[in-house]
Amino acid sequence: MKFKRAMLALILLLVAGGAGYAYWRMGNEESEPPYLTAPVTSANIRQVVSSTGTLQAVTTVLVGSQVSGTIAKLNADFNSKVAKGQVVAALDQAKFAARVDEARANLLSAQATLAKAKVSVADAERTLRRTKELKERELVSQSELDAAQSNNDAGRAQMNVAEAQVGQAKAALNQASIDLGYTVIRSPVDGIVISRTVDVGQTVAASLSAPTLFTIANDLTQMEVHTNVDEADVGNIREGQQVSFTVDAHPNRRFRGKVHQVRNAPQIVQNVVTYDAVVRINNKELLLMPGMTANVQFLVAEKEDVLAIPNIALRFRPPEENSESQALLRRERGRSAPRVGQRRTSRRGGSGTGGGEGRLVRQVKVHVLKDGQARPVDIQVGITDGSKTEVVAGPLAANDAVIIGMSSSATGQGQTGVANPFQPARPSRTFGFR
Repeated sequence: MKFKRAMLALILLLVAGGAGYAYWRMGNEESEPPYLTAPVTSANIRQVVSSTGTLQAVTTVLVGSQVSGTIAKLNADFNSKVAKGQVVAALDQAKFAARVDEARANLLSAQATLAKAKVSVADAERTLRRTKELKERELVSQSELDAAQSNNDAGRAQMNVAEAQVGQAKAALNQASIDLGYTVIRSPVDGIVISRTVDVGQTVAASLSAPTLFTIANDLTQMEVHTNVDEADVGNIREGQQVSFTVDAHPNRRFRGKVHQVRNAPQIVQNVVTYDAVVRINNKELLLMPGMTANVQFLVAEKEDVLAIPNIALRFRPPEENSESQALLRRERGRSAPRVGQRRTSRRGGSGTGGGEGRLVRQVKVHVLKDGQARPVDIQVGITDGSKTEVVAGPLAANDAVIIGMSSSATGQGQTGVANPFQPARPSRTFGFR
């Protein structure tokens, strides 16, 4: 009996000691601050507009065939350097040469017909003159004179027809000669062949439009990127603006260029409006190839060594302000509640801290931690790079603590609260028995 009492007393003593130790440890535990803060720092900020585009040569020429036929010869291939006027392909000329011979024979026939008509006209003129002389002597009747005049007029008309036939034959011969010349396809510019779509023996048909045989880039040392810039960002793009971009083929290399043109023609795809901004690039090293996808950044503004705060600080509001804002919103909704049959209209607006940051100097409110309390501060902000924003004016100095959120203890979420990315993690303590 005494042993049981002793064991019970020992257990109670151990429980009391453990509770006291735990209470002592909890009392000495450092209290977690109610706010998460980040320091005001000095930083370099670059505001950019990002877009994607496709590389292509400044001048690209599609070389086609104006006549139908069979490819008999190819004198150029992919990556072939060609000069202006150089023969790059030829069609089978047998059919076209036969047409030239036929047209030439038709011309000779028409010329012979014209010569015969001229002889007939000369004979009719002589007959008409003799008949007129005889009529003056009253040796022939008036009807014979009229017949001679008609024969002369008919001969001249026939001669005019023969002259027209000669003109038609000359035109046909000229067209046949031109078609024969079209069977030899020449490069219209100096450049390099970047595409070939035919092979020897292939038949090309030019009934409706000229089929493309080659694509020739005039000069690959000068290229351009055609980018699709969103309508919300096109106001920040201007001619001569500095641009940098990367391509997947050279991920560690950043290329630079300038905006050559911002085209006014909108491109609308699924109600999304974009505009084509053309960027010119110097490609002397020939590292860039047509068709590559470029990840482009347009430099809108750049500031060095300026005061900056994280963008999340611009969106923080203390719980009491959020409660007041929600109550005010509920009152406003109650006042503007629609009557029966009345349609409610809504307007969406931004708070001034969204995607348009950095375009103009704006007045905003942030909260600074002073003496353990959140103090509102009105400041003016400038450009932003998406993660931090320039402080243009206001009662902020370097290393001031701006509030970016509530700690886990303040929100009642325990260990699942929001961590502060700007402060080192606190060391954890583990209780247990070995």
